[in-house]
Amino acid sequence: MNFNFCQNLILEDEHVLLRPLQETDVAHLLEISLNEPETWEYSLLQADGKENLINYIQLAIKARESKTEFPFIVFDKKTRKYAGSTRFYGINHDFKTLQLGFTWYGKQFRGTGLNKHCKFLLLQFAFEELGMERIEFRADNKNARSIAAMKSIGCKEEGVLRNHMPNCNSDIRRDTIILSILNSEWFDNVKTN
Repeated sequence: MNFNFCQNLILEDEHVLLRPLQETDVAHLLEISLNEPETWEYSLLQADGKENLINYIQLAIKARESKTEFPFIVFDKKTRKYAGSTRFYGINHDFKTLQLGFTWYGKQFRGTGLNKHCKFLLLQFAFEELGMERIEFRADNKNARSIAAMKSIGCKEEGVLRNHMPNCNSDIRRDTIILSILNSEWFDNVKTN
């Protein structure tokens, strides 16, 4: 099945709702953007501060319109608050692969299990609806929190791209870790865990 970038894709369970990111979502994410700039310490695209957040959302929406990415806003049903954002990107129908990332949450949502619920819904859709064979995750190799979160959902480390790209707002280059989950791993154990 090919990904329909025009659909109003909503993924949800009893804990979380993911829906397409919209320009009006600046208002929902602004508090995190203004008060938690460290959230984007390892990000290649900053969303700290109102102008950066507007730019971040506009670029995400343009990527969706270009049919290269599908960004979501994350709503925590327990707190009834918007928690952050995540997206599918690098979607390759011919190879049946995609990447899952650009994920960030406000401090109060980290370590609550929200990320596991989000990733379950996204992985379930990618493997079971889109028929993907491989989902890839990437992060700055220094971002221990993100790497631990990816491994906790069943990602397997594949390797590190050394001196891969410059950090945001810096000439210093970062190493990028690559992790993944395969279709067979999803059905064998990741889904149940």
